[in-house]
Amino acid sequence: MQLSDVERVYFIGIGGIGMSAVARYFRSRGVAVAGYDKTRTLLTETLEGEGMDIHYTARPELVPDAAADLLIVYTPAIPKDFPELVKVMSGDYTVMKRSQVLGLISEAMRCVGVAGTHGKTTTTTITTYLMMTAGLNPSAFLGGIARDLDGNYVHGQSDWVVVEADEYDRSFLTLQPEIAVVLSTDPDHLDIYGDHDNMLETGFRAFARQIKPGGQLIVRYDVAEHFTGLDEVLVTTFGIGRGDFCAYNIRVVDGAFQFDLREPDGHLIQNLRTALPGRHNIENAVAACAVTRLAGGEEEHLREGLANFHGIARRFETVLRTDELVIIDDYAHHPTELGAAIAAARELYPDRPIRGVFQPHLYSRTQDFAPGFARALDTLDEAIIIPIYPAREEPIPGITSQLVYGMMKNEKRRLLTDTQMLEATAELTDGVLLLLGAGDIDALVRRVVAQHRKTTVPHGK
Repeated sequence: MQLSDVERVYFIGIGGIGMSAVARYFRSRGVAVAGYDKTRTLLTETLEGEGMDIHYTARPELVPDAAADLLIVYTPAIPKDFPELVKVMSGDYTVMKRSQVLGLISEAMRCVGVAGTHGKTTTTTITTYLMMTAGLNPSAFLGGIARDLDGNYVHGQSDWVVVEADEYDRSFLTLQPEIAVVLSTDPDHLDIYGDHDNMLETGFRAFARQIKPGGQLIVRYDVAEHFTGLDEVLVTTFGIGRGDFCAYNIRVVDGAFQFDLREPDGHLIQNLRTALPGRHNIENAVAACAVTRLAGGEEEHLREGLANFHGIARRFETVLRTDELVIIDDYAHHPTELGAAIAAARELYPDRPIRGVFQPHLYSRTQDFAPGFARALDTLDEAIIIPIYPAREEPIPGITSQLVYGMMKNEKRRLLTDTQMLEATAELTDGVLLLLGAGDIDALVRRVVAQHRKTTVPHGK
């Protein structure tokens, strides 16, 4: 099927952040869009407001009859025995994964694919914003809701497209980027890959081999050794203190980071400023700067774009600030991400107690990384762990939040239900509270904030 022949698209799992971006792509082109999702959320309500017909219980009878102009798109997060998926898989339908659709959309475009176990969403979004500032007018498929871009899909006016290249289910192997970024290659999704070596070989290195001849790979300097021997691809490194694109002289000025950027030819761009917290976000910004420069952006575009970029929902997002209490919502769901979020909070608020609530995401990830989660959470002054969010998975015997709790050494730790957590956080009056996780903790965030807005007067936000 050619995408130009599609007049109707039905999504199974339309409310996912990646699926909804593709849904918006089709809707922006006048295609009729409908679909199913398990839960009504603010995002699905927004999609409905944009003209998409969505239902929230399994209704195979609502799936349109197979036709030449109908495309079915599904996410691998949907169980194989889900009734609507069973119907289309057993019928005469054109059915594609979201990643396959992204591959078709991007194959005739100048694709920037941003990959890595951490930082994809932030880097993809900064890159899109910098390229827009530079007048390159890309389309973009983002893994988060960008505050500056009014959503997770950007309808561009050029042949550039920026895509978050997801390693889960090897989805990024459908892309053929002109410029690819690899931010990190830490072990993750071992339920898919089995072990780290296989993840590197059949995941990230395979992704790098997808780069078009004459294209560019931008890779963090400390994992560049994994990407040698690529034919007809120029490999460029980035980092803090090292790399072809190198940030150094990092300092905090008036509450924001400033740094200097040295480029591969030795050119120096001084006093770049970003309000994003944490040194990990400086690395993300450097990668985005590298892409923008290689795509034709000028020095002033980096300076203007970084200074004006406001971030992404659920990426170290300050959801409440009073004189005494700051509440921050963050999508962290890997030990490295937890550590980065906690370190960023300490850097921004060195004189305040840092407390955190963590919702583990997936039984398999909890099983694989429980020791790492425990070490990261031990760096909090106080920690609360709530039940695992299972997403697509069935329970694994013996794998609960108790596993992480039992490995921790922090004496100020509690294992609570969601309701108990809400009661405990309602009693907080000072310091910094981090709400951490990739599951449905965002719904709990709203309730935590609402409790405090009843009793406090916000300061700024």
